[in-house]
Amino acid sequence: MKIEEVQSQTKKQRVATHTHIKGLGLEANGKAIPLAAGFVGQAAAREASGLVVDMIRQKKMAGRALLLAGPPGTGKTALALGIAQELGSKVPFCPMVGSEVYSSEVKKTEVLMENFRRAIGLRIKESKEVYEGEASYPIPVTELSPEETESVTGGYGKSISHVIIGLKTVKGTKQLKLDPTIYDALIKEKVAVGDVIYIEGNSGAVKRVGRSDAFATEFDLEAEEYVPLPKGEVHKKKEIVQDVTLHDLDAANARPQGGQDILSLMGQMTKPRKTEITDKLRQEINKVVNRYIDEGVAELVPGVLFIDEVHMLDMECFSYLNRALESSLSPIVIFATNRGICNVRGTDMTSPHGIPVDLLDRVVIIRTETYGPAEMIQILAIRAQVEELVVDEESLAYLGEIGQQASLRHAVQLLSPASVVAKMNGRDNICKTDLEEASTLYLDAKSSARLLQEQQDRYIS
Repeated sequence: MKIEEVQSQTKKQRVATHTHIKGLGLEANGKAIPLAAGFVGQAAAREASGLVVDMIRQKKMAGRALLLAGPPGTGKTALALGIAQELGSKVPFCPMVGSEVYSSEVKKTEVLMENFRRAIGLRIKESKEVYEGEASYPIPVTELSPEETESVTGGYGKSISHVIIGLKTVKGTKQLKLDPTIYDALIKEKVAVGDVIYIEGNSGAVKRVGRSDAFATEFDLEAEEYVPLPKGEVHKKKEIVQDVTLHDLDAANARPQGGQDILSLMGQMTKPRKTEITDKLRQEINKVVNRYIDEGVAELVPGVLFIDEVHMLDMECFSYLNRALESSLSPIVIFATNRGICNVRGTDMTSPHGIPVDLLDRVVIIRTETYGPAEMIQILAIRAQVEELVVDEESLAYLGEIGQQASLRHAVQLLSPASVVAKMNGRDNICKTDLEEASTLYLDAKSSARLLQEQQDRYIS
């Protein structure tokens, strides 16, 4: 008799560089917990970031900028992602890299403005009249009942004049006579008897919520989402909240509405080039947005724009940022850089962090410190846990030494090759010999630079 273990088919989450970051790891009073939410050390930087999160939540930080400055591999990007995790999914977080602005199709300033608009959310509250319930029929019918009439165009074809559908809630059942256009929407949504749906009274839009839980035991295996029978009456007023960004509104209004002529159809079929959205259109959208805010229909949610490697921006971009930060509709901007005193890109002017002094005046700066040996070992232990690797204390101490001599990033990168070496040697756990073998195979940046200096005559320079 042969018995084999079946591998689970559930999708595993892809392990990325910052998968282990789950927040900022702060106590209720804002003090940093030494080891929490994937963070180790950097107490001052995390506490400062926690205050920024509180200011964003209270909407007191819009139009301000924050700079995360520190040597490479000290957790600047991790801090920005920690801020994003603390804010939650309802606050827009738009990450970008400084070099993204150099596009061949669109101006640098347009790329910046597009990302600025992506980072500003708009929460629109609408009160809609809806008919909600489980699709059922008071008369014994097993499917939708479309009423057919002779086609207006003549001939043998028949067209649907209206459709009768029954909707059932906890309180009762209603029979509705619907327009033929709504019948098309019902077919598109694949609505069947026993589905919970809602139909908007004004627009006639149909939304399939899921299958009624009364049918949950109908089949042994069914990939369906079961929902309870709606409460209240079939016809009700429903408060619907939509979250959009200003860029979504820009893109929706900038897209030309296709006509029926051959040129329009050809334009829709071919891949459209990236086009710039004009300032005039943005101003019109801003007017509408401001009107919605004044009427209390919408609420502005200033999000976060994170610009990594900010020293890659040039003078034009920095002067544009100065203006954009003063705008009435502006998000919170977080910059990150690992540069010291260097030239501002495209000029001979030296400046701290490669950012002009006038923009530096507008930002608050958070410094990240280099990690000590004990902190490095803790970070490596967290990474090993995330990557589901078993590493003993001696191996972690050895990796900590490598991190001190080379860099923390190089030490983290040695974990995966060492696990492969351990498996080849017939072991599940990583020991020191596996790490020694992996470190002889791969050079770090400092060792490579040393070799280049020693063997300069062998290379083309």
